[in-house]
Amino acid sequence: MIFLQLFYEFFKAGLFAIGGGLATLPFLYDISNSTGWFTHGQLADMIAISESTPGAIGINMATYVGYTTAGLPGAVVATLGLVAPSIIIIIIIARFLGAFSENKLVKGAFYGLRPASVGLIAAAGFSVFKLALLQVDLFKVTGAVADLFNWKAIVLAVLIYIAMKKFNPHPVFAIAASAVVGVVFRFGGV
Repeated sequence: MIFLQLFYEFFKAGLFAIGGGLATLPFLYDISNSTGWFTHGQLADMIAISESTPGAIGINMATYVGYTTAGLPGAVVATLGLVAPSIIIIIIIARFLGAFSENKLVKGAFYGLRPASVGLIAAAGFSVFKLALLQVDLFKVTGAVADLFNWKAIVLAVLIYIAMKKFNPHPVFAIAASAVVGVVFRFGGV
């Protein structure tokens, strides 16, 4: 039963997350809330690791969630669930697009997908911002505006931004340094 649920949840994400890996984040929040397979903090860790490893972020996250939920078979099932809609849609489009590529309705449909993609990616960006730089739960408890902001993370983000502008390091070094800072200062949701 867990395999069917993994496939179904990630199939939905793959079907509706138009615009790439970050567009899957709203769906991953929904999966987190509805299944309890991972916390929002663990999702933040998955984003950080997925962004710093080769491969598509959505695939990496589906594989990780599947693996932590049901081992290696779960990883395979969740990953297949995420990519199955794309494969099905590409096969269908490839068969018919040649005949309809100049059709105004087809062009309009593809043009209409752009704002949806932008909206999903913007929502994902806001979610990452909220996880990294805000402490909403603490603010709800205390009501103090100063508790809303994760000051340590904000100061660190500003320092990293300044260092990036000044030294312009190779991306590999920037990713490695960010990983070290995250471990040393215990950033993350776990």
